[in-house]
Amino acid sequence: MTIKLTRLNEDFHFQAENERGHQIEIDSRKEFGGSDLATSPMELLLMALAGCSAIDIVSILKKQKQQIDFFQTEVDGTRVKVGDATPFKNIALTIHLQGKIEPNKALKAAQLSFEKYCSVAKTVEPTATIAYKVILNNIAL
Repeated sequence: MTIKLTRLNEDFHFQAENERGHQIEIDSRKEFGGSDLATSPMELLLMALAGCSAIDIVSILKKQKQQIDFFQTEVDGTRVKVGDATPFKNIALTIHLQGKIEPNKALKAAQLSFEKYCSVAKTVEPTATIAYKVILNNIAL
């Protein structure tokens, strides 16, 4: 897996491109000297975690013939100062599902994602605690 990163302005605005030509932009917030033209790297990390687990959960539920009418994940990351860096210490995800989905299957799909399949979670978990909850048809499981 290879990524190419190209600087777009004289500050911290960049464009990242993968081997298949898909592109995203990255920037820093204004208070850190950036132009705030795009998502920050730490926000991208939370997005990557949400996306990785979403792909797992939807895939598992589809294989179980569950009808997913709506899927959304909210992610909240708490950072802590470690030397000069501020990595995530705690990450909490709330997974909202709607449709004809058996509650036990929704919970099991989330559990399998975070505990077994999600490579982003496995990459982050040595340094951050990941917690999740599932809300199915507006009811917390």
